[in-house]
Amino acid sequence: MAEDNKGFVIKDRRSFGSEAEKPSSETPEESREQKESEVKEEAAKTEEKTASSEEVQLPEVNFSTFIFSLSSSAFFHLGEIEDPSTGTKQKNLPMAKHTIDILGMLKEKTEGNLTEDETQLLTNILYDLRMRYVKDKS
Repeated sequence: MAEDNKGFVIKDRRSFGSEAEKPSSETPEESREQKESEVKEEAAKTEEKTASSEEVQLPEVNFSTFIFSLSSSAFFHLGEIEDPSTGTKQKNLPMAKHTIDILGMLKEKTEGNLTEDETQLLTNILYDLRMRYVKDKS
């Protein structure tokens, strides 16, 4: 007696969200194509939102802007800059010291690899931050 080896078919009958309310007469291939189309549309919408939020001009990414970013963080933690969300100034001296130490480490590790302007910028910012920290600490 010879058996026919036809294999088996798996039908996914799970329902997901609003799709549960609609009976599907599509073939699996049509369903897959529709889902791919929906994913592409969603990606396009997300990309459009991202593009509109990226209209804000950000400064060029270079060593100087990186140093300015870290120094702004240190000034914030020293209570020199207001918190943009609350409008209040708060001191967090341990975080200020940590950020100042990061800048000091960068100065040490990049010695001899920076332009004269970058070296001067880092030296001046470090001096200013350290003096403010010592003043606030005492």
